[in-house]
Amino acid sequence: MSATLGVTLRLLRLEAGLSLRELARRVGVSSTYLSRIENGLDTAPTSQRLEAMAHELRVPPAVLIELAQRVSPLLVDYVASEPDAGSLFLEIAHRQLDRHQLAEVRRFLDERFPSTRKAAPAMHRLSDLLARDRIVVGLRCEELDDVLDVAVGRLATDPHVDVRAVTTALSRREAELSSAIGHGIAVPCAYVEGAAPAAALVTLARPLRRASPDGQPVRLVIVLWGPPRAGARMPGLVGIARLSARGLADELGHLDSPARVLARVAELEGYAPKASS
Repeated sequence: MSATLGVTLRLLRLEAGLSLRELARRVGVSSTYLSRIENGLDTAPTSQRLEAMAHELRVPPAVLIELAQRVSPLLVDYVASEPDAGSLFLEIAHRQLDRHQLAEVRRFLDERFPSTRKAAPAMHRLSDLLARDRIVVGLRCEELDDVLDVAVGRLATDPHVDVRAVTTALSRREAELSSAIGHGIAVPCAYVEGAAPAAALVTLARPLRRASPDGQPVRLVIVLWGPPRAGARMPGLVGIARLSARGLADELGHLDSPARVLARVAELEGYAPKASS
């Protein structure tokens, strides 16, 4: 099973304010089973269970299904009822359309055959949360605490925010639950009353040897910043998990300027970057 799926489930559960036992009860599984999933010790849940988890965590089911490399039961049922659809999907696979070409197909569908289903909850893109002055390239340090100091300093634009207190809270949370999600990435989450959602991104000159689901050292740290609303998930977490599985740390590690990092993140997300300072 993908280590990213397990860790993302754990982080989303904590952001939703649910205990392991409570989420397990809501989706009809044992807490032992759910713990094994979160720790990457068992196979990925079925698509039906992933959809149930997504409902309780208030994220689009497609996100968890993609991370688990599962196929939605809706797709299976549709292909069974419309065999021509299976041929069309196979044709797309044979043509090996990339994400930009698939986005073009999606735009055609939206224009020609608009969907009547309820829209999925809005998910912030990482590039929407970043700005050039919140990106640090090639930081040389020995400990994650050093990275947190730098990142929080870039995020705390309000002079009334106690940077030391936020950094201390992040360090304590890190001691309780590692923010490393695999693929060389760590995603600490900072909670500040009244803070607007934002992110700081730091690439490291030398990897940090920290506990990680897949054993890879941390090469990229993304600090998510936002208000401490009970049960609210931090914007961008799911999108970062998806990008991490696509090699985000490798994509950004060799870039030598914040502008290039921001442009590459936007490109990986499939759209042009916003104007930024």
